[in-house]
Amino acid sequence: MTPPLSFVLPFTPETAAAASRFAHALPPGAEVVLAGEGSVDAASSPNVHVLTAPGGKGAAIRAALEKVSGAVTVLQDPDTSYSQDVYDALVRPIQADTADAVFGLRTAQGLAPELLADRALGHVTRFVTDVPLTDPLTGLRAFRTEALRSVTLTSDDDAVDAELVVKLAAQLFRLTEVTLPPGAVPRRTPAAHLSRLKTLVRYATVRDDADNQHEGYTTLERMDGAVHYNQWLGRRFREHLGRRVLEIGAGIGTITRELESGLELLIALEVDRFYVDRLKNLFRGKPHIRPYLSDVALADWESLKTERLDTIVLSNVLEHIPDDASAVRRFKQILAPGGRVVILVPALQQLFGAIDEAVGHYRRYTPSTLRAVLEENGFQVETLEWMNLAGLPGWFVNSRLLRRRSVPKLQLKLYDTLAPLIARAESHVKLPVGMSLFAVARATGGDA
Repeated sequence: MTPPLSFVLPFTPETAAAASRFAHALPPGAEVVLAGEGSVDAASSPNVHVLTAPGGKGAAIRAALEKVSGAVTVLQDPDTSYSQDVYDALVRPIQADTADAVFGLRTAQGLAPELLADRALGHVTRFVTDVPLTDPLTGLRAFRTEALRSVTLTSDDDAVDAELVVKLAAQLFRLTEVTLPPGAVPRRTPAAHLSRLKTLVRYATVRDDADNQHEGYTTLERMDGAVHYNQWLGRRFREHLGRRVLEIGAGIGTITRELESGLELLIALEVDRFYVDRLKNLFRGKPHIRPYLSDVALADWESLKTERLDTIVLSNVLEHIPDDASAVRRFKQILAPGGRVVILVPALQQLFGAIDEAVGHYRRYTPSTLRAVLEENGFQVETLEWMNLAGLPGWFVNSRLLRRRSVPKLQLKLYDTLAPLIARAESHVKLPVGMSLFAVARATGGDA
């Protein structure tokens, strides 16, 4: 019989006695996995596993996860014990399928060095990950076990706490927190704080949640954090949407999130399984959003035609398609006359550089080349406008002059703070040029 809950307690020689007490005090019937270095007073049984795992906290957690069998895993540092109702509250959002991970928010007050260190690291974690958590490095967390196992953890020591938040957030799992009753602040060594800080800095600068195994992901992930810029794009797209939408090249769902509210159906087509897995995480529990793994050329267009789609959206996608004309003809096949394509593309071939190469661009467009590919393949252009004049210099310097392969995070955050002002300014003037082109085109009645 599968236990309802699995508790994982990583321990050190200093916390082994506390881990032993926890093993005896945790809810009856729950599975308990103790992993670490030191002697614990808890005999192994069908529901209690004691593992020797040298190397530190991260190594202990990896070893413990191999033994976990419950659908929900509580990861607990053995330094503060809680009552049954606290654990019930902790796992409730997961059992209700409104969250994949729940973090316990500690409520201790004061100016103790331990508190100040944890708060400072919490601020750094939020900056790096954009997670909506007040206490992201808490010692009490619960996870949907399937979600926890999907995260590849490489840290051996206390840095695993930071790595876990970075990778859960970047894989778009749903994170929330519940308030814990007041308790003692656990003592952490300076080495533990430093290890977590180094990991956060590393993931903010030179690594991503896939440990740099997926080129192009860094740029998408950083763009996902440009909240104001994405809201600006979302407003532009929503002005032209119907009720049943196909988004081509959904990526990690950055624009999908801006479009989905109020729609009857949104099919999020994406060619890369790496991104589709993240779309499934992000939109779990939203049946009107359907991630669809396929290349544009290999999609089941006959099946898509039966979905009665009225709008096709491409946000920085058409430039990724080798034969863009053929793709536009396919869009025409599944839209009734009057159906729309709404498109944002990068502009000006003179800007083509290292970032374009890293994310897989085949081209950048001019107004005449974008108009031609639409109107020669079954659409009548209604709107064709330059966008984002302010972003042009930064892209040229980073991609062409410095040959960077991703947008620097700090630069992007600075730009994002100005995005509302840029959007307001561009709504009142007709731009002579920009780093992007925005187009709306209607399907015509004849064959393309």
